[in-house]
Amino acid sequence: METTLIILKPDAVQRGLMGRIITRFEEKGLQIVGTKLMVISQDLAAKHYESHKGKPFYDGLVKFMTSAPVLVLAVRGIGAIAISRKMMGATFGSKAEPGTIRGDFGVSNSFNLIHGSDSPEAAERELSLFFASGEVINHDRAVDRWVYDSSGGKPE
Repeated sequence: METTLIILKPDAVQRGLMGRIITRFEEKGLQIVGTKLMVISQDLAAKHYESHKGKPFYDGLVKFMTSAPVLVLAVRGIGAIAISRKMMGATFGSKAEPGTIRGDFGVSNSFNLIHGSDSPEAAERELSLFFASGEVINHDRAVDRWVYDSSGGKPE
């Protein structure tokens, strides 16, 4: 099982898309194991986006991400990182395929609704920035036996 960080950005929250987006993750079979509605501080945004510091879009990105509440999620499942990124779609809504979150809800090349960790290392780092110890909950779901085929002895 992998756990990844998903952030529903200010545009998703302001447009009232939180429920519709969370539903997509749950309907896919992924498990929500942490949530937090928050306004990201300047310091936290700087830490989260430190790899982009110095790039032309950095200041605007930090300003956008701190401008209004976001919904931070910890999402778990087998292959959760790759699955979530595929569900999100291409970075720019204008280029994202229909059926993806950005493709269905976005047209902007600046406001792109959602962030998802791009690797296990990034997920671990990002989750630790947004969730304190104990805030990501480990719990069994009865539905997992219908989400993952374990007939071979290992869930797949």
